[in-house]
Amino acid sequence: MKQNKSALNEVASLLATDINMGKFLPGTWLKQIELAERYACSRNDVRRALDQLVIERLVQHVPNRGYHVYRLDEKQRNNISEIRAILESAVAKDIIENITAAEFSALEACAQLFDNHVYHGSVLQLFEANIKFHHALLKPCSNKDLIELIFDIRSRVPSAAIGQWKSHARILKSSAEHFAIVEAIRLKDAALLEARIKEHILQVEDRQGSGV
Repeated sequence: MKQNKSALNEVASLLATDINMGKFLPGTWLKQIELAERYACSRNDVRRALDQLVIERLVQHVPNRGYHVYRLDEKQRNNISEIRAILESAVAKDIIENITAAEFSALEACAQLFDNHVYHGSVLQLFEANIKFHHALLKPCSNKDLIELIFDIRSRVPSAAIGQWKSHARILKSSAEHFAIVEAIRLKDAALLEARIKEHILQVEDRQGSGV
């Protein structure tokens, strides 16, 4: 049973990563035979992984047709971004009270890494650096259950690395927002940090809806 559960978790994780990276775009039908070949596993493992991702709302099951990548409309994306903004900004005080010097240095490094990739990296590197920044930002929080919930909600909106930022100007602004968040923590200003996290997630000026 442990081996089966491990295989399920691995296949589900690999497929979820591919969806979030934009390798399977919203609406794409997922063929179990092809997925079994891609992940070198059994069709049973694929089916169980797909069912797991249905629960997590990354995949949708259509009876008698199969599974496809979940497609959110703009309103749903905006709703999820608003939920994220509420939850993530709510931990601003917790971050400032608990962040260690080492964690702050790591967060600064993540902001710098993203900025470096703006000019010298690929879209994939930007995507990965952005994820690292948000993990580093929330790491000091004492309420680990809340953090798990935040990343669960975040995973419900496939990021699609290529389409996560509408323009190079949006990438530049995201980088500036990362540094602004770091500065708010340096100043130990919880209200400022809360406001900057909300601004970063909601992207009010272009309202892409997915947050970053």
